[in-house]
Amino acid sequence: MRRVIAYVDGFNLYHAIADLKKPHLKWVDLHKLAQSICGSDETLMGVHYFTAYATWMPQQVGRHKEYVKALQHVGVRCVIGHFKEKPRQCKKCGARWVGHEEKETDVAIAVQLMADAFTDKFDRALIISADSDMAPALRTIREHHPRRSLDVIAPPRRFGSARDLKPMLEITQGRIAKCLLPETALAPDGTAIFTRPASYVLPGT
Repeated sequence: MRRVIAYVDGFNLYHAIADLKKPHLKWVDLHKLAQSICGSDETLMGVHYFTAYATWMPQQVGRHKEYVKALQHVGVRCVIGHFKEKPRQCKKCGARWVGHEEKETDVAIAVQLMADAFTDKFDRALIISADSDMAPALRTIREHHPRRSLDVIAPPRRFGSARDLKPMLEITQGRIAKCLLPETALAPDGTAIFTRPASYVLPGT
């Protein structure tokens, strides 16, 4: 059995799903999603999800943290980076404001991917991202470990954006819809481990 590990660029996938205008698809089970891409002769050894909390947006952070709890419950390893404040200025009117820039996520994915490749943790890697910043890490692994398969899986409607990474396939809405997390999970004492946010409920259910 070939060993498979999936590496998920959280924000890259999130924004692609958000563009579909179907909020219930954001409640995707990344373990199921990765498993759906594996072949019958493969074993999914792990799923690494890389993201960061937008701490200046309390409602969004609340939903995000609930999602992380749900992913951890189904066995996904969640790697949390951070945002850094960055002063910005409009070139036309001179207006100034403080923006936010996600830090460390791209590097964290590349480092984990390379570490796992060089320590023989997988035979095949699934990289769910359309970010071309992944290209140097992929080239290095292919140069030193040509027998390892590195398959880029483009988020929905991001196949063109991922062109430089030569994606194997694009995740479809239908595939995501078949890989959603349950509404909730309960601990032995009956308390909720996680609960799907109301805004992620499929309309009409």
